[in-house]
Amino acid sequence: MKSKAKFLCLAGNTFYTEVRRRVNNDFKENNRSINANFLMWFKASLFLILFLALYLILLLSSFPIAILFGLTIVLGAVCAFIGFNICHDAIHGSFSSSKRINSFFSFLFNMVGANPYVWNITHNVVHHTYTNIPGHDEDIEVAPGLIRICTEDELRPYQRFQQWYAFPLYSLASLSWVFRKDYKKFFQKSVGACQNKHPKIEYFNLFFYKFLYYFIFIGLPILIMPLAWWQIAIGFVVLHMAQGLTMGLVFQLAHVVEGTTFPITNAAGNMEEAWAEHQMRTTANFATQSPISAFFLGGLNRQIEHHLFPKICHVHYGRISGIVKQTAHEFGLPYHENATFLSALRSHYRILKKMGQAETI
Repeated sequence: MKSKAKFLCLAGNTFYTEVRRRVNNDFKENNRSINANFLMWFKASLFLILFLALYLILLLSSFPIAILFGLTIVLGAVCAFIGFNICHDAIHGSFSSSKRINSFFSFLFNMVGANPYVWNITHNVVHHTYTNIPGHDEDIEVAPGLIRICTEDELRPYQRFQQWYAFPLYSLASLSWVFRKDYKKFFQKSVGACQNKHPKIEYFNLFFYKFLYYFIFIGLPILIMPLAWWQIAIGFVVLHMAQGLTMGLVFQLAHVVEGTTFPITNAAGNMEEAWAEHQMRTTANFATQSPISAFFLGGLNRQIEHHLFPKICHVHYGRISGIVKQTAHEFGLPYHENATFLSALRSHYRILKKMGQAETI
């Protein structure tokens, strides 16, 4: 098992202390909760209603294949939005101050094909601690061996084309998650440098809710819908391609764009900067002035604020972003951001192209 990377508490590094003080004071002075507000509850209700309505329409209606195809794509995107807006916050414990409410909404992750327990390990524990550190942060390992995103990865001849084939691969991410990723991460001896030791109930949860998902989205449609099994299978793949592409692009644009770094440990196994500084160098925002992005992406377009304050519900990130940005500038730290989704996408494309070239090694 790899040794854990350690962040040094450098003398005089008061950025995190100061930015937390300012953000906490802002909530106190304005008498605001850090958890869900009306907008958050509205979004949660809207996406869940859309999910249920689309599923039942697909299952019980007799629409032509073309219409079912379109509705399946929309359902895939809605599944991603449920993950972004509801489950992500709930698993972080930021949706509500109530553990029961967070637990309920965390459970919904099973209904979009993912295991909340495994996600907590790979994302909350490992990714948020060891962000962008090669060999530790497995969240950045998208199609290992096929996509190269940092100089520590081995360069392979075919990767000179990766800026073209990476995006179709992203669309397969959700399908891989449903059938492979959760099982693989669960049964690995470790995720990054964190050793896996699971409660017995989680073995049951993993298999029971996976098979329940398979029944709801494959078995039941085969039993009820007036379509051939292979048409159902195509629909299932299309759903996950829409879901996977939506998820893959959003996650990549937060950490694999120009300006963000992929630091490694020194000879002693330490990171030569404090944790909060590390987050500022490895994370980026995009489309922060877009109300559409703010509504649909669950705060994932404001990853800087999310990485510093994962216990604050994402609907407040726009409010605290000015505080974080100003404090970062005062301490001489970067605040990476791309103005639009498209500019972030172009930046990610350029990183893929650069990392596929021999001169980068």
